[in-house]
Parts: sequence; structure tokens; C-alpha cells
Amino acid sequence: MRLSSLLILFSTFATAGLLSLVAASLSADLIEDTSRSAVERDLSMKGMDWAEVHAEGLQIFLAGVAPSEADRFRAVSAAGGIVDAARVIDNMQVPATAAIAPPRFSVEILRNDAGISLIGLIPQSADRARMLRDLEAIAGAANVADLLETADYTAPQGWGRATAYALAALEELPRSKISVQAQRVQITAMADSAEDRAILENDLLRNAPPGLEVDLSISAPRPVITPFTLRFLIDETGARFDACSADTDKARARILTAARAAGAAQNAKCIIGLGVPSTRWSDAVEMSIESLSEIGGGSITFSDADITLTAPMGTDQPLFDRIVGELEGRLPEAFALLAILPPTPETEDGATVVQEFTATLSPEGLLQLRGRLPNDIARDTTDSYARARFGTDAVHMATRLDETLPASWPFRVMAGLDALSFLHNGVLTVTPDSVAVTGRTGSTEANARIAQILADKLSQTDHFAINVTYEEALDPLAALPTAEECMAAIQSLQDETKIAFEPGKGTLDASADAIIAQLAEQLDLCPDLRLEIQGHTDSQGRESMNLALSQTRAQAVLTALQDRRVLTKGFQATGYGESQPIADNGTEAGREANRRIEFIRLLPEGETPPPAEAENATPAEAAAQDQQSASDADTPAAEAAPATPSTDNAAQEDGEEAQDQ
Repeated sequence: MRLSSLLILFSTFATAGLLSLVAASLSADLIEDTSRSAVERDLSMKGMDWAEVHAEGLQIFLAGVAPSEADRFRAVSAAGGIVDAARVIDNMQVPATAAIAPPRFSVEILRNDAGISLIGLIPQSADRARMLRDLEAIAGAANVADLLETADYTAPQGWGRATAYALAALEELPRSKISVQAQRVQITAMADSAEDRAILENDLLRNAPPGLEVDLSISAPRPVITPFTLRFLIDETGARFDACSADTDKARARILTAARAAGAAQNAKCIIGLGVPSTRWSDAVEMSIESLSEIGGGSITFSDADITLTAPMGTDQPLFDRIVGELEGRLPEAFALLAILPPTPETEDGATVVQEFTATLSPEGLLQLRGRLPNDIARDTTDSYARARFGTDAVHMATRLDETLPASWPFRVMAGLDALSFLHNGVLTVTPDSVAVTGRTGSTEANARIAQILADKLSQTDHFAINVTYEEALDPLAALPTAEECMAAIQSLQDETKIAFEPGKGTLDASADAIIAQLAEQLDLCPDLRLEIQGHTDSQGRESMNLALSQTRAQAVLTALQDRRVLTKGFQATGYGESQPIADNGTEAGREANRRIEFIRLLPEGETPPPAEAENATPAEAAAQDQQSASDADTPAAEAAPATPSTDNAAQEDGEEAQDQ
């Protein structure tokens, strides 16, 4: 073949190859631009303008800062829907996530006859093992179900005191649910009776740490009221209930509304209970109160379905007859009405004949019985019954016999003595026309209980009157001092008289007997108080011996209180030796001041003293509170100190120095 022909053939192939390369390059650019434009358009339509799209060959690169991981995923998915997902390269970034907020710590504690269950989330730093030990001590190890979770976050402020208070409350509540948060404890529980509920509520509120919100919901079963009693009266002092019973909330509201319309106070109360004789109880009570109000005075007494309306002496007879007749016609069928208009007292030779029996109960508990009884049997029975009720040595009998008294007289006297036993002091007066009980009480339920007893034991024709005043000072629950008041009283006693010991010994001096007795009397009024009895010495002698001596003296005080039957379950005795002086040990007066016994209130875990108490704390008190905040365990000094001062050679060498302690 000639050279020219070969040259033409080679040129043709070279030209074709060059044209192919140009065409391939143009095709790649076209594919890149088309893919990039399609992906950009789709992302823009979906609101993801923040994404940047680049193309290199067949690969699509996504860049930019995605608002979140979800948006980042959506962008990759959208690009994968336009081109092959394998061609999409994710180069996007997501801003750093903000620090996660700590979780909400809370615990639900459930307690019933089967045991105790815990569920919730607590800080990892919380003493979970100690909490379980406390619960096992209450319910037994086999009866505690631990479903708690932990999180490694700092415990919120107040968490320790809230859990400590909840565990203390759980001991008193065998059927309860307690919800614990850092600043709030919610307690839902059941008490055996209304009286138990009042005691529990009082104890739980008194023992709540300052600053902790406590939400109580303690229910009690409705009492069975037998007989179902209501007594409403209007006299010269106004309108009031001696006893009020209702079967439902709606019935109570209707009864109280009718009573207020008749002049009763706005704060009148009515007990909801079981045993109502008729579903139309509230209808009958409303009608009766309205009738009594129309008469203008007197009393209306319900004992189950029996109603006694007693008008004031001197009421106009036609008015009395009309109102009683209208009431009889309106009352529901189940109820029977007895209406009484007392006659004018009989007179003898111009003087009123007085047939009367009185029982006077003094504030000291002494009972004097005077007046008339029908016969010897009634007198002996009354005397025996009174001694059984009020004490053998508390009754003085000075009665005379009167055979003309009504046959029901002894029964009325017995019922009156029962009623009188609910009072702190008062007077029972029995006459042929009435039984009257007056006096003072520390129980808010006394009026209702007296009315119930008299309505049950007296006949329907017997009229009775109750004038009993509730005084908070006589209420054993309301009169209990607070922890702060207890501590102030203890400090006052110590300011007056110092607890003295025999020189150099841990034995109480004979002169200390009086102040120990006073302290025991005060502590009996503060049964829930937790105390540390601290022993302190001056700096004379060896430090180790002073520590042992102070421990012995603190323990001696604790033992002396126990000997006087003080409940010392929450007490501990600790010796601090010479470590906490309150005066200069360089002077005799200072050393005398440093040799002392102090009573320091122990607060529940996590609780801080009220501001006023903290400001007025002595150095020893402040040190004790600081030490307790650091650890609730017994102090090392108490563990290290022996029960009695050492009698080894070293102690004997310092014997003379110890004489000053």
C-alpha cells in the first residue's frame, strides 16, 4: 500500500477519536448540569434552600448546614429521588446540639398490706441503698419492690429533705401513695377514722421541713352514726347546731343553707355519715328548721326518723298549733313529729317548786353530785356509775331523796353523766322538764357526741339543752408546741439552772435532779423532737480524757431522762470534749462556761433551720448543724469515746487536772 493511502486512513481515525472525546466531554457536562439543576429545583421546592448542590461526573455532592439531623436526612432522601441514591454524596453539617436539660426527678411510693413499691427516677448521687434499708425496716426486705431508675445529674435543691420527709411520713401511713419531688411532697392516704385523720394531718404538717410544699389528701371512711342525729336550736345567743348529720354532700349543702337562713353562722359544720333513716332526710330537716325559725326560738331534734320540736316557754298557743300542723302535713311519710310547748312552772305558796339534780365537774377532774334522786337504789347506782366514769376518788355525793320525781329521772341522770364526761369542766342540770349540759371542751366533736348520746338515751318527750364551748387551749392536738417552741423552752430552763456534775466525773450532781425533772416534763410535750445531747468541757487536762468525760456526761443526761420515762427514740448523746469552746479557757469564768451540756435539735436530712433559728444559733449549734449537713451518721467522737473515763496510768497522771472539769 502506498504511503499516501496509509496517511489518509490514520488521519480519518484520529479525527474520529478527537470528535468522540469532544462529544463525550460535552455529554458529561450536560449530564452534570441536568442532574444538579434537577436536584436544586426539587430541594428548593421542598423548602431546603440551605442545601448546596455540586456535581462531578455522575456524583451529586450535597453541602451546607442542615438545621437538624431530620432535615439532613430529608435532603439526602430528596436528592436520592431525583438521581440514583448511590450517586448522592452527603457532605452536609448539623450545628452542635444544645446541652440536654436535666430530667425531672420524682418518685412514687405505694404502700399497702402487700408491701411497698417504688417507681420513678432519682439522681445517681442519691443514697439509694439507705432509702431501701429504711423501707425494708418498715415493710420487711421481702416486701419492697424497687423499680427505680437513676440518672447521672446533680440532685435538685431540696431533694434530700423531701425524700427524708416522705420516708418518715410513710411509717405512719400503712395505706398510702406518696409522690416526691424536690420542692413538693404529695400524700394520698387513708385513715381509720375522722379522729385519726385529724391527728395524722396535724403530725404531718407540724413535721414538714420549712420551704417544702406538702399537699395532703387523707380520707377516712364515713362514720356510722347511730342514731342518725341532728339538733338545731335558736335561743338568746343565736341559732346553732349542737349536732348535724347528713347522708350526702348535696344534703349537707341544703341543710346548712336552711340553717344560715335561720340565723346560723356561715362556718357551721355538718358530718356526712352512714345510717340515714330516709333518703328524704334533708327535706325533713329543711322543713323543720324553717318551722322553728317561724316560731322564733326553741329546738328541733332528730333521732333517726323521730323528730322532737320544743318551743320556748310562753309561745303563743295558736301560733304554735298552726306551725306544728303545717309541718306535720309536709313531712315525708317516714318521719314522726312530737311537738312540745313547755307549761308555766308550778308554784307552791307563791314560790316555784325546784326539783333538780346537778353534777359539777371541776377543771381538776373532781365531780360533785347534788340535788335529788328518787330512792336509795338510784342513789347507789348513780354513785357507782359516776365513780366508774370519773374515778373512784374524784366523786363527792351529796344528794337527797324525793319519791315524787318522774320514773325516768335515773335514766336522765345517767345519760347526763355520759354527756358530762366529754367536757374538760362543766355542769349537768336535770329537772322534770329538761336536761342541760354546759361547760368547756377541747374536742371539736363534743357537741355532736353529747347530742347523739342524749337523743339516743332520753325519751322523745325529754327536752335537753347543750351549751358547750370549744377552747383551743384545751385541745391536746392544738396545744402541742412546735419544735421551735420546744427548743426555746429547753434553752430557757438551761439559762435558769445549769446541769451540774460531780467534779472530774460523769455522775450527775444531786442538784441536777430538779432541772432534769423540768426538762423531762417539757420533753414529754414534744414527743416528735429529735435531739443531740452534747457534752463539752474546758481545755484543762488531756484532750482524749476530756473527750471521754464529755461523752460520759452527755450519756448520763440521756440515761437520766430515760429513767423518767421520756421517749428518747430520736435522741443521741455525743461528747465533743474541748473542741467547741464558747468562752476563753484562759479565765476561770470562761472555763466554767465551757463546761456545759447543750441540747441541739437534729433536723431531717436535707432540711435547713429557719432563718431566725439559724441567726440565733450558738457556736455549738452551728457546728452541730454543719456536721449534720455533711453527714447524718453519728459523730466520730461518739464512736471513739469510751463509756467511762479511762483509768490507765495516763489518766491517773492527769487526775488532778481533771478535777476542774
